[in-house]
Amino acid sequence: MEAGLFMSRRKNAYRIKLFQDEARIATVGDNCLDVYEKQGMVFTGGNPVNVAVYIVRLGGKASYTGVVGDDEYGRIVIEALRGKGVDTNHVRVEYGSTAVTKVELVNGERVFGEYDEGVLANFKLTDGDIDFLCSHDMVVSGIWGHIEDDLWKIQARSVPVLFDFSNQPEHPVVQKAISHVDYAFFASDDGDTPQLRAFMKDMQSRGPRCVVVTLGAEGSIAYDGKKFCTFGIVPCKVVDTMGAGDSYIAGFIYGLMHNKAIAECMRMGAENSSVTLTYQGAW
Repeated sequence: MEAGLFMSRRKNAYRIKLFQDEARIATVGDNCLDVYEKQGMVFTGGNPVNVAVYIVRLGGKASYTGVVGDDEYGRIVIEALRGKGVDTNHVRVEYGSTAVTKVELVNGERVFGEYDEGVLANFKLTDGDIDFLCSHDMVVSGIWGHIEDDLWKIQARSVPVLFDFSNQPEHPVVQKAISHVDYAFFASDDGDTPQLRAFMKDMQSRGPRCVVVTLGAEGSIAYDGKKFCTFGIVPCKVVDTMGAGDSYIAGFIYGLMHNKAIAECMRMGAENSSVTLTYQGAW
């Protein structure tokens, strides 16, 4: 894979772009309040939200597009993102409740409980949202973001897409979205196995330039259609694993923005993740 090039694999519609510091990353999809009831704490979170914050933390520019309720939690989400320097001009406020995830900590490992999706259950992109997203240099979303039906519209505009499928390889969204994604991310607790590598090859053959799987304490593995690349972890004292995977994705993206090869992007992802692991909450 050529370092420093973002090239969408679109038939008759190639876009080659050299990323620089002024590159803008659009994140879109789910947001929530992570509620740690036993600790009496509440943190803003959600895959694309976290990635946006981490991109800005690294020195980049990012926006978040999504929907919150007209409740106190919705206000908290918007104000928290603005406070971190994320563009929230395309966050809609609708009548109803903001998404909430109940979380427990078990030996530093976050364990998800009940999830109330609130107004996010009916989130759909507007034509204006898509125009806004496509004004960026990359669009980042995930499996819970409700945008899989619109990925083809972004693809048609030749804007690179990074999509986080989490630890859900069998989810229906995978089959619907994979051919419209440039960088596909998965998570697994089963380690680097022949079965995993076969799965990655299959996924990559369906469209993505690169498939990356994070393996928790065993690091990560990437496949670009030619070779596999592995990277371990950056040791740290683990306080809370919330946001670790999203931090990895942001570090990986930041590596691409600075024309790094995939192996170096993986190292930057692990390094960024090691920062997030040392404190409670995603950010």
